[in-house]
Amino acid sequence: MASDDRAAPGLPKPRKTVAFGLLGPKLDGGFGPTRWEHWRPTVALFQHEHLLIDRMELLYQERFKKLADTVADDIRQVSPETEVRCHQVEFTNPWDFEPVYEALHGFANNYPYDPESEDYLLHITTGTHVAQICLFLLTETRQFPGRLIQTAPPRKKRTGEPGHTAIIDLDLSKYDRIAARFSAEKTEATTFLKGGIATKNRAFNALIERIERVAGASRSPILLTGPTGAGKTRLARRIYELKRHRRQISGPLVEVNCATLRGDQAMSALFGHRRGAFTGATGDRPGLLKAADGGMLFLDEIGELGLDEQAMLLGALESGRFLPVGADREADSQFQLLAGTNRDLGPAVAQGRFREDLLARINLWAFALPGLRQRAEDIEPNLAFELDQYTENAGTRVTFNREARARFLAFARGPRALWRGNFRDLNAAVTRMATLADGGRIDADLVEEEIGRLQAGWRRPGSADSQTQVLVEVLGEERAADLDPFDAVQLAFVLGVCREAKTLSAAGRTVFAVSRTRRKTVNDADRLRKYLARFDLSWDDIGG
Repeated sequence: MASDDRAAPGLPKPRKTVAFGLLGPKLDGGFGPTRWEHWRPTVALFQHEHLLIDRMELLYQERFKKLADTVADDIRQVSPETEVRCHQVEFTNPWDFEPVYEALHGFANNYPYDPESEDYLLHITTGTHVAQICLFLLTETRQFPGRLIQTAPPRKKRTGEPGHTAIIDLDLSKYDRIAARFSAEKTEATTFLKGGIATKNRAFNALIERIERVAGASRSPILLTGPTGAGKTRLARRIYELKRHRRQISGPLVEVNCATLRGDQAMSALFGHRRGAFTGATGDRPGLLKAADGGMLFLDEIGELGLDEQAMLLGALESGRFLPVGADREADSQFQLLAGTNRDLGPAVAQGRFREDLLARINLWAFALPGLRQRAEDIEPNLAFELDQYTENAGTRVTFNREARARFLAFARGPRALWRGNFRDLNAAVTRMATLADGGRIDADLVEEEIGRLQAGWRRPGSADSQTQVLVEVLGEERAADLDPFDAVQLAFVLGVCREAKTLSAAGRTVFAVSRTRRKTVNDADRLRKYLARFDLSWDDIGG
């Protein structure tokens, strides 16, 4: 049965419906009169009053040509106005994806479609499961510009009944509920990675969205960089939990801080050892890589690993195999690596302290977590999170009064707050204030006391370490390393003064305390501004 393609004068010509399908040697089989007594999906497709098909493109293999001719004749019998075209398509093994996909892909790409006047249906009830999957992929990727159609036998076996049909449109943009659900699941995943904290920093939110996408699609190593206390360990644990929830990983999460692995024990801890491998090795030890088999290994501060351990780790990443200490046979472990570091590994490579090939292997997906100072707009939601965590752990509800909260946030977001320990500093500050809060209320006096305590902890005057640290904080590691020693000492002193002063003028008066007395006119702020400009710095860059 087919639609009439003749149109009344003045009306547009009706669109034709064209069906494509594979011949099913088993389901469509049969040659004698009894073939009409059982359900044959390809023929049944044309026995539905509600489905009018103008042309059938029947794909078959040469060895089934006789059956293809019979099925084509039967289609013409039940639907005389349907044009049937038979196409020979060959593949050596119908259960091998590559030849099946290549054959069907070639046919789909070479077919002369006319989408302006024809609608296309792809019948996926016949053929092997491999062929059905290939047809689905060709439709889903729009290489076949149509919709899928499935047929099913009648619920009660009755001779001559056509069964049932269902058309599937893979254009998901039409399914608002599916799209909304997908969006909600994605939002839920990124919220989980952020610990349920409603962060507002656009760069950080974009970073988390990218991590969620990579974590869900890749088993390659992930490198998390950023300053100490930026949340690398916490994020690594959430990545693991997200992948486990999605059933993308089944093994355990194994964590180790590489800074704690020293000397001969490092190789044994990571890769295991056999009994008698060295003095004190009284039994076999599987090692951390083996413990992470099927799961995830988080190596924090990976830059602290020795070169020998780095070489072994690289081999394990590339082959999934490694040699325990004292063993004569390799062990195997399939794990995903998460690595963390608070330093730039590039200079470590240049200095010969980190293997270039290992960095290339773990740097495929590298994400730099910003420090708390770079996320000032996220301090408020993180403050609420820390208070909630304290309540959960201590069993006591603690809140700020309005004035205290405003004072703490003004300080926390301002230039005086260095947050050298990042979220660890924030956690410690909240814990101290909450513990000392009378009646569960943090007041302004308690906030001022905590501000003084934080600033005292960040103030480490006089040491070479503190000078280097302030230069790195303001300039970054690369620019700080490029300074001449004379300039480094002088600039570190000036930056230290600026951070203690409330204004540029006040800092200038301290820096030029002697020379300003010999001048007829003084403009300490302008002199200091010009000095800082030599290093491409401004007052706002310092955080003083």
